[in-house]
Amino acid sequence: MENIKLVLGMVAIAIMFTACKDEREEQAQMKVDSYVVYVDSVSAISEVDAVENWEGIESSYQLRYEEAEVSMSDLKDSAQTQTKLDASKEKYEALKAKVEAQRIAAEAAKTTSNTKQQMRNSLFGDGKIGDDMNFAWVNAANIHNVYQQFVGTVDNNKDKYSREDWDEIKLLYEALDSRKNTVEKEGLSAQDNRKIAGLKAKFAPMYSVNRIGAKSSEMKEAKQ
Repeated sequence: MENIKLVLGMVAIAIMFTACKDEREEQAQMKVDSYVVYVDSVSAISEVDAVENWEGIESSYQLRYEEAEVSMSDLKDSAQTQTKLDASKEKYEALKAKVEAQRIAAEAAKTTSNTKQQMRNSLFGDGKIGDDMNFAWVNAANIHNVYQQFVGTVDNNKDKYSREDWDEIKLLYEALDSRKNTVEKEGLSAQDNRKIAGLKAKFAPMYSVNRIGAKSSEMKEAKQ
């Protein structure tokens, strides 16, 4: 009788052990599957949404990936599951590379935009000219002063400007000139017109000489 009880007890323990092992394996498989589904889900969203929500995506990914990795030791057929895990990891890394590239590009564009706005502020005054390039605020009464500030600022900083800066300056200068054509029909005085002509005569050679100099300097630096 005691032997029977001992055998039955050992069988019960074996059943419990097997049940626990099966449960651990089932939970492990669920964690791996959860990881795979998560990667598929984030890969399906637009890159714009991925960029905007990347910190949350990355945090959730790391948690799921670590859980899946730890769970591998509880799986019988770990080789096949590891292949699935590696494929999802590769898929996620590809998405991460795209997002990082977009984030870097966006940051560079933001920096460029800020630099351009700083230049516009220095040439025309804070907030006078934005991305819309609207010169409607320039009129017959203030246009001479606008040209004076523009040309004076360029003259004071001509040795600091890059080739890209000069291209932006040329774009702004042409926009101001376009506005002048309208202002001339709205009562621009002959005296102010002559003063503006003098400023334009000063700007033209200054632009040509210094832009060429900036380009030559950049080419020299590139070779070094």
